[in-house]
Amino acid sequence: MPYTAPSSRPSYGRDPYRLRSLYGHVFARNALALPSFKRYFGLDKLSSSANANLSGNIVAVLQGGCFFGALFTGYLSSKFGRKPILLLAGALYMIGSVIQCIIGLGSSEAIGLRVFYFSRFFAGLGVGMVSALVPPYVSECVPKAIRGRCTGMVQLANNLGIMLSFWVNYSASLNYKSTDNMQWRMPLIIQVVPGTLFLVLMSFQPESPRWLVEHGKYGEAARSLAFGTGTHPEDESVQATLEEIKADFEGKEQAPLYKQLAMMGESRTTASRCFIPSLVMFWQQATGTNAINYFSPTIFAHLGISGTTSGLFATGIYGVVKVVSVALVLAFAVEGLGRKKCLIIGGLGQGLMMLWIGGFTGIHPSSNIVPASYVSLVAVYLYAVFYCVGWGPLPWVVAAEVAPNHVRTAALAIAIGINWLFSFTVSKLTPIMLNNIKYGTYLTFGVFCLLMSLWAYFFLPETKGYALEDIRYLFEDDVVVRALQDAPGGRLFLGGKRAVPVALLKAQAVAEAQPDTSSESASDVGKDVKVESCVV
Repeated sequence: MPYTAPSSRPSYGRDPYRLRSLYGHVFARNALALPSFKRYFGLDKLSSSANANLSGNIVAVLQGGCFFGALFTGYLSSKFGRKPILLLAGALYMIGSVIQCIIGLGSSEAIGLRVFYFSRFFAGLGVGMVSALVPPYVSECVPKAIRGRCTGMVQLANNLGIMLSFWVNYSASLNYKSTDNMQWRMPLIIQVVPGTLFLVLMSFQPESPRWLVEHGKYGEAARSLAFGTGTHPEDESVQATLEEIKADFEGKEQAPLYKQLAMMGESRTTASRCFIPSLVMFWQQATGTNAINYFSPTIFAHLGISGTTSGLFATGIYGVVKVVSVALVLAFAVEGLGRKKCLIIGGLGQGLMMLWIGGFTGIHPSSNIVPASYVSLVAVYLYAVFYCVGWGPLPWVVAAEVAPNHVRTAALAIAIGINWLFSFTVSKLTPIMLNNIKYGTYLTFGVFCLLMSLWAYFFLPETKGYALEDIRYLFEDDVVVRALQDAPGGRLFLGGKRAVPVALLKAQAVAEAQPDTSSESASDVGKDVKVESCVV
């Protein structure tokens, strides 16, 4: 059967990736800055070092739950399916969120703090499971023509949730007295709303077609593919995609998680493709974005913005900048510029902004406003823009695309676990670093941003425009050559050397898989592909 590309006409209003934006991360990330919170839990009576340590613990305990939730997701989603585990994750998040709403009622502040730790860890289990499962679920459900944009919606959802949390805290600071405990309880109550919407709307979404194929449910898989493209299960493009998925899983059906872990090292190509998702997730956290997300009021105070309300307002503007930026990138850049160029541009921009902020803070350590303070504030917002260009949405896209289909569950569970592990590390260390090494915090993140740009330039091939089943050819031979070939100006390093076109590699693989085909026919296929590649 000749292959016809799946329709790029998604069923808007029903796409599963849109549900992620309803879930978000509407946590009380900046409740730590509210005077009522500090008073209730005694943070205002602690020394600066003890305050930094306790603040780090409160923020990091959620990331600890996310780490363990992400690790368990691989086994559960492989056995029971993507959709049931997403619903379970939503339920865990809701339970943890409801407990947070009632902490301290009828008990002492000390007991309330311990319950707060437990409830945030419990909610973190659900968040970790969702974060590990949504990227592969989305990439498995939507057509390749919009796969990057749809998978990147995960980051848009994160930014939307973060922005809402910023403005909820600003509203609480503005409308409640600092002696009123509702000032910090209200943000905790609000976070129940997106969890409820997620549970309700996720109930109407289909199961992943690739999971259904892996478990031999071909009819349901066809219906799921048709749902994602807005066509009929008998449509030629749906059937062609179904056949490609079946061929990719041939001989690898229903591999349990422990076998998937062993299969991750079955070849150099597979091992490389399983390592890259974890690496890009580490790079994302190494940008230092969560340092600003969690502790932005403190950072803005270092740059001269005084007062809790003013700091939260500046943080709210920061959230708006991120949402608008990532929306524009997903609309125009991720499928236009491609994954690789976005990562390079984003990393370089973030690195330069972090180095400026670090340099300014080192030269001007006081919080007095000078003309360069305004430049530094602009640098923080530009940092957010560059993050949204590259290392915000694109790691989710690259991880979901590069992971091999037959070990996708294990590879992405480890990758998201790595993401949350280093999110935990950054959340725990950032207040301590700001208190002890100050401007060195920004310089450290700035150097990491430059390093990740170099990695994307020299070692990451462009994945835009390839079906999930074809991405393996990008990593079989001459990976560095292919990466430089796709990089801006990279061909200057190659001279006349070029990587073998993917179309030719695919044709050769098809010919080798059909030994009964005459050598003349196989040769003709190769010739046709060579001619087509030369023309392209």
